[in-house]
Amino acid sequence: MKARLPYIAGFLLLLGVEVCIGVFRFNHFIRSYIGDVIVVWVIYCLLRSFVPKRFNSYAVAVGILVFSFAVEFLQKAHIADILGVENPFLRTLIGTSYAVEDLWSYAAGTLITIAEIFIFRRLAASDERKA
Repeated sequence: MKARLPYIAGFLLLLGVEVCIGVFRFNHFIRSYIGDVIVVWVIYCLLRSFVPKRFNSYAVAVGILVFSFAVEFLQKAHIADILGVENPFLRTLIGTSYAVEDLWSYAAGTLITIAEIFIFRRLAASDERKA
């Protein structure tokens, strides 16, 4: 459980940032692009907080990218309308508009996540060699 606490804390912190971006209506760039980068990190932290450590971190990150792309393509197909979702919160959560830029933002979020995994693994290996 101790190993998962940083992911739980990261999830809560990043979720708070996402909510602030949505509620306080930051400028278009932050809301549209940075928010989509951060949402990848939110999902990664959420999954790592309960997915067993034996699952490869890189695979989890790439799985989130595939999931993000699938959601974006479902938005292109107007999935919220197809499902008859009328609740404004759920429509926002599912998403109602497709944008190629979102795909790039998800890819950037995934690349940053993969870089973070690589760096922290290197640091952990370095600490183990010193001990």
